[in-house]
Amino acid sequence: MPDFSDIKSRTNATYDRVASHWDAGRNTDLHERPWIDRLLAGLPAPASVLDLGCGSARPIGQYIASLGHTLTGVDASPAMLALARQRVPAAMFHEMDLTALDLRDTFDAVLSWDGTFHLSVAEQRTLLPKLAALTAPCGNLLLTIGYGESETTGTVAGQTVYHASLDPDEYIQTLTHLGFETVTCTANDPDTHGHHIILATNKTAV
Repeated sequence: MPDFSDIKSRTNATYDRVASHWDAGRNTDLHERPWIDRLLAGLPAPASVLDLGCGSARPIGQYIASLGHTLTGVDASPAMLALARQRVPAAMFHEMDLTALDLRDTFDAVLSWDGTFHLSVAEQRTLLPKLAALTAPCGNLLLTIGYGESETTGTVAGQTVYHASLDPDEYIQTLTHLGFETVTCTANDPDTHGHHIILATNKTAV
């Protein structure tokens, strides 16, 4: 049985250490594009977009910025953020762990593609209300998740990192309770190499 606590404690440092290697190997075919387009559909132009776990901003951040939207990125890795600032110099980037997320603004769109699943089950339960609060009225939220409530490991640049997820039904029920009008889960999406994706739309005013 892996020592999940130890692996989790080292995950942020692992990403920082292998940032250049990870970036060089990152799939840039933008298979995420249809989901980013759905996230942005019906929002103001330009929209304010928050990317949590933004990494090097390639290709998702670059694509969002290329559409003329205002991008804010958050990542715990200084090395990743250095790359992101080179890629999208007009964006605002914050070095911040998602367990200590502290932003004052709200955003038309909030997303985390392969980001929040580095948090534990308990930390994700704490994070979801924060994500709802960061989403402006009529705004949308996009997350990639796991297949069920669990802890497991993955690899990045050959190094072991921590992954966890809630059950998809819990994401749906929680986000609906937090005021999103429509919350859907697409499992094993073939166009994104089997990702499980939560899309929550039309956040109501509080």
